[in-house]
Parts: sequence; structure tokens; C-alpha cells
Amino acid sequence: MKIDKKIIKELTDCLEEFNLTELEYTEKDTKIKVSKNNVSINNQSLNKSNNLSSAQDDKKTKSITSGIEVTSPIIGTAYHAPEPGAKKFVEVGKKIKKGDTVMIVEAMKTMNHVPSTSDGVVKQILVSDGQPVEFGQVLIILE
Repeated sequence: MKIDKKIIKELTDCLEEFNLTELEYTEKDTKIKVSKNNVSINNQSLNKSNNLSSAQDDKKTKSITSGIEVTSPIIGTAYHAPEPGAKKFVEVGKKIKKGDTVMIVEAMKTMNHVPSTSDGVVKQILVSDGQPVEFGQVLIILE
């Protein structure tokens, strides 16, 4: 069996382009699987740093005078705007009403709008754009 290096090159390019860790291609009786083992090690170290930053954010949240917390309804990736380069849903100091979208949390390629639970003024935004979030994690604090 001759290995088609062009297909392998295209698959590895797809790994980079779409930030994937593994990709499998099947055609008739040929099956090619391409993966990046070192990425999982890097992701583990990133998750540890994210957990540290989340713990630091929690400490910051507790040290700040209390306010109304808007939390993530699901596990996913938080986004501040409906699309890259678009206007952000909320900014610090902006007045918002109950039900206004404050962020989007993407889970399994579905964009879930996170509504404000109360009227108020945005006091602090606790997650950065594109940051992974957990269920119940505080996203913003309102006054």
C-alpha cells in the first residue's frame, strides 16, 4: 500500500486551521487518522492555569463589594459579542435590563444567549472573550 503524503499534509493542515487534536479520514478501504499528542499535554497545563485564574477571579469576586451575579447556565466557551469584531453585549458601566443578553456561551456548536437575571449596571466582567466556563461560574457582576 502506498501512502499518499498529500492527504496526510491536508489533514495536518486541517488540524492546525480548525485547532483540532485528532482527525480521521476514510475512503473505501483506506483509513487515515492524524492526531497531535503533545496538544493534550498543553491543554492540561492550560486547564491548570485556567483553574488558577478562575480561583483568582473567585477571590477577586469575594473581595469586591457584593453585587448581583450573572452565572453561566452551561459548560462551554464564553463570548462577549455575537461574532468576532462585532460590538460587545455589555461593557463595564453599561446599564442593562433583566433579560438583556450579557454574553454567549457556546456548547457543542450551539450559541446559547445568557440573559441578565436583573436590572442593573455592569460592575465587573469576570471572564475574557473565548474563555472556557463552567456551569454556575460567575460571568458578570451587576450593581
